[in-house]
Amino acid sequence: MSSEKLFKSIGEVAGDIDAQPDRPETEQSQPQQQNDVAMGFQDEDRQVQEMESMCMECGKNGMTRMLLTVIPYFREVIVMSFRCEHCGNSNTEIQQAGEIQTKGCVHTVHVLDPSDLNRQVVKSNSCTVTIPEVALTIPASRGQLTNIEGILRDTVRDLSLDQPLRKVMEPEDYTKIQAIIDRLKGCLPENGEDQDNEEQTVGEVQQSAPRKFIPFTLKLDDPAGNSFVSFVGSTSDPKWSMRVYNRTRDQNVALGLVAQEETERKEPAQTTSGKDVPEGARRVDQALADTESGSIVPEEIFAFPGDCSSCGHQIDTLMQRVNIPYFKDIIIMSTNCEHCGYRDNEVKSGTAISAKGKKITLKVEDEEDLSRDILKSETCGLEIPEIDLTLQPGTLGGRFTTLEGLLNQVYDELSTKVFQTGGDSMDSEERSKFEKFLGDMKAVMSASRPFTLILDDPVANSYLQNVYAPDPDPNMEIITYDRTAEQDDELGLNDMVLSGYDENIKDVLDEPKEETKV
Repeated sequence: MSSEKLFKSIGEVAGDIDAQPDRPETEQSQPQQQNDVAMGFQDEDRQVQEMESMCMECGKNGMTRMLLTVIPYFREVIVMSFRCEHCGNSNTEIQQAGEIQTKGCVHTVHVLDPSDLNRQVVKSNSCTVTIPEVALTIPASRGQLTNIEGILRDTVRDLSLDQPLRKVMEPEDYTKIQAIIDRLKGCLPENGEDQDNEEQTVGEVQQSAPRKFIPFTLKLDDPAGNSFVSFVGSTSDPKWSMRVYNRTRDQNVALGLVAQEETERKEPAQTTSGKDVPEGARRVDQALADTESGSIVPEEIFAFPGDCSSCGHQIDTLMQRVNIPYFKDIIIMSTNCEHCGYRDNEVKSGTAISAKGKKITLKVEDEEDLSRDILKSETCGLEIPEIDLTLQPGTLGGRFTTLEGLLNQVYDELSTKVFQTGGDSMDSEERSKFEKFLGDMKAVMSASRPFTLILDDPVANSYLQNVYAPDPDPNMEIITYDRTAEQDDELGLNDMVLSGYDENIKDVLDEPKEETKV
């Protein structure tokens, strides 16, 4: 049977069921019909498969229903629902019908008003849910097909179950968990809220002021790449974003893709102090000892020992000197923690400071321009006049990536920090303006509208790939200019002594010292 017949959208399944006429009773005996249901041998025309299964609450038999369906803009899933008619126990679960994806994914949604609570959520059994504003992390558990409001209500319900016992046995834990519950209730609409506060009377509830909705951010991190949060309209939704990443070794082991014994290194790399270094890299102290001049060899990777700023484990920071054609040498430093997944990279100039500044202007007209390599130094400012975007020097630090990757980093930084720090204090007008800005940013990220990118670097350490090199690029303009005295002062160039500093030091040492009388 083809996948198109097996996996249909829920709307198509409902339409097919409504269009089917009432079926006559078959001539099979009742025990035979029950055996067919239990074994799953049902008519192929049935969209929802049913089978009896034991209830874990009362021990009697309930009914499990399975539906093979496809979620728009996502993939095929199996939705399962169980209900026991004897005790009323019921639950739902979702399983992936496809394979594990090659990369993990992180979905981020900024919930700014109650309408965002209706967004559909597909959470696999390997997905972790995080709400940063509440410092709440929901570990991986069973798969669910629900919405954002359903996740919040399930969390409030689960946390509230043992609260009466905690209030007596562990008052400190009770206070902390109750603060989280109250914060989550502020993220839910008042209508339909569970009436769990028995201390308030009906009159007190009626006189209480209407609760104000509290915005928050929801993140779904799934190493298997099989979780999903729906967007509104298209992927240009300013409140929605998705990022993919390469899994760590521990995540591959947890997903069963790699055996535990296969993760151990058979031949450790060259060591100098009893610690392994990444394959193909040398420790910098050993490299400097091996070279007579102590200089850095181009294209060689060096490892610096250090501690992860996120989890505290000992890790290595890799450094490599790379030559960019038609530009200059740069030094790329990369940190990757395999324990917690923390990653960071930074770019430094590998040559002297240029005598003049440089301004690069690129007119982006199609998606091909987004794949250009770009080096943005920490002294470079970025500007896109069409959407009123201006980044001051120092923002994001040094980055060596593609134009698309840089725009994605700008979007993630702005959307996350602004909504987390100013989400509660922003009024409706400011929030609508910022949502419009993020929508324009999404259009720029997909190159669905032409825009102009301006890089202004006073020390000329930034670079934008010329796809027509060595010929000039018709869409790119590069201007060199003399730095102003204010720029030299901000960069600290006025305080540098580049020649004759030995004589200056000698003169200072030879100056007679004034005696101080007490």
